[in-house]
Amino acid sequence: MKLVFMETDTLGSDVDLSIFDEYGEVIKYNKSNPAENADRIKEADIVIANKIAINETLLSKAKNVKLVCLTATGTNNVDFHYTNAHKITVTNVKSYSTQSVIQHTFALFFYLYEKLNSYDQFVKSGEYARRDIFSCFDYKFNELYGKTWGIIGLGEIGRGVANIAKAFGCNIIYYSTSGKNTNPDYTRADFDTLLSTADIISIHAPLNSATQNLMNEEAFKKMKNSAILLNLGRGPIVNEEDLANAIEKGEIAGAGLDVISVEPMLPDNPLLRIKDSNKLIITPHIAWATVEARTRCVREVYENIKSFLQGNERNVVKYN
Repeated sequence: MKLVFMETDTLGSDVDLSIFDEYGEVIKYNKSNPAENADRIKEADIVIANKIAINETLLSKAKNVKLVCLTATGTNNVDFHYTNAHKITVTNVKSYSTQSVIQHTFALFFYLYEKLNSYDQFVKSGEYARRDIFSCFDYKFNELYGKTWGIIGLGEIGRGVANIAKAFGCNIIYYSTSGKNTNPDYTRADFDTLLSTADIISIHAPLNSATQNLMNEEAFKKMKNSAILLNLGRGPIVNEEDLANAIEKGEIAGAGLDVISVEPMLPDNPLLRIKDSNKLIITPHIAWATVEARTRCVREVYENIKSFLQGNERNVVKYN
């Protein structure tokens, strides 16, 4: 049996892939090459991929492929009409990065909320050593206790964030982008109410027609000027030009983003105008990428293959 990894760079060089050797010959490519991808899998029985489009262009020469394993949860890169018609099973991985994304949500938040960049620079610049008192009140910040934390997308990650925010003493409200999610533990709010009352808004929703460009100029104008926005969902949920303008105008206090509309970031992204790290922090889609989460992801793919070879279904996705 021949297994082909199409983009091992998306898993990191520190993750052990030797566990797959028991299944047969394993070929590893560190990154996608659109001109060569189809030829790379011509003889493959199993394809392991992340961001590559799984469609006729890729698979038409691959007459032996029986299984495509995604090293991700999202399946929007799969043409299920094609894979279903050709009896190619597609699996994904779920819940492997939940705790990592929850953790990173609060890392972004506290970096902004407590002005940690400024206080770090205050000490490292030598200014603290020149002061005659033990503390510094130059950069004001507030308690999280008693604030309203609004969540867009109360799925597994959103609920995890809600639980921790509640432990800090926050009032939790949420907006269901589908209109179907009802959770008795927290207060469901309409979108305008969430925008106008939340002190912190964190996004944990998928990208779809209901969420694309959800956070735009109109939305930012309804937020508190002391509010912080966190996006741990998908980049296009936030209109980046409108966000840059809102930060520059002081319509919101700041934003922490782990996802942006085009990744890697384009040189003309309007958010690059914002140089003040007290108002904006962007991390390069790393919320999911703790060592534990990446190791768990690989193990999930291993288990998906094992189940498939035993004739069992595990994390099989049949439609988009």
